[in-house]
Amino acid sequence: MQMQDKVTDGQLSDEQSREIAETIREELARRRISRQALAEQAKLSLSTLEKALGGRRPFTLATTVRLEQALGVSLRKSTAVVTPPAANDVAPDSLGSYAHRAVTWLEDVYITLRPSFGDKDAIFAYRTEIVWEPKVSSLVFREGERTDAAYEHTGEVAVPHQSGFIYLVIIKHGQHRVITVSRPTVAGEMYGIISTLRAGPGSQLTPIAAPIAYVPLRNVAKPSLGRVGPDDANHALYGKHLRRTVEESFALFLSV
Repeated sequence: MQMQDKVTDGQLSDEQSREIAETIREELARRRISRQALAEQAKLSLSTLEKALGGRRPFTLATTVRLEQALGVSLRKSTAVVTPPAANDVAPDSLGSYAHRAVTWLEDVYITLRPSFGDKDAIFAYRTEIVWEPKVSSLVFREGERTDAAYEHTGEVAVPHQSGFIYLVIIKHGQHRVITVSRPTVAGEMYGIISTLRAGPGSQLTPIAAPIAYVPLRNVAKPSLGRVGPDDANHALYGKHLRRTVEESFALFLSV
C-alpha cells in the first residue's frame, strides 16, 4: 500500500532525489543564484525546496519538472523517468547532445557588449539572437545591427553539460571565433570571453581576447547600439556589465 501511494504521488526514488539535489546545488553555485531565487522562479515554496535538497523529503515528478523549467536543464538522469526526445530534436554530440526542450531558456534576443577594439573609452554594442534551427538540429546565434555589418556572424551554440559553460562558435574557411560564456544568471545575463581576430590596416589581423556580456534586450529600457561612447546614457550601465565579467570572476585575464 505504501508503494502504491508513492507512485500515485509521483515521488522519485531516494537515489534519483540525491542525484537531482546534487545537480541543483551545482547549478546554483555556477549561476551564483540563491535558493530563494530558484524557488520563486520555479513557483515553489522555499521550505519545499530546502527539504528536498536536504534529503528530508523526496522530490516529486511535478516539483522536478518545475525546477527543470526554471533552470533550463534536465535533472532526471535515470532512463526510468526520462522520455527520450525525437532524434531531430537533439543537437549533435559535437555541440553537447542537448535536447531542444532542455535549452529553450537560452532562446532570446540579447544586447552583446564588448570593449571597442579601436577606441579604449568606447563599448561596442549589437544585437544577438539565439534560436533553435531545425535544419541543423541545434541552437544557432545570429548577430545584427552591427556598425561593421560586414563582420556580422551566424554560428552554432554548444551547451555541454560537463563544463557548465556555453560556447558560441564560428568556423568559416578554417578560421575560428569562439565566445565562452557562463550559464545565464537569474536575470538572464551571460558573461565570459570572446577570442577572435582584430582587423588592422590593410589585411593585417591580430589575435585578441576581451570580456563580453550578453544582456537580454528586455533588461535595457532604451538600448544603444553601435560604438557607445562616454557621453551615451547607457555607457555606465554597459561598462558595469563588462566589469562584472572580471570582478565576479566569470572570466579571468592573466597578465605576464
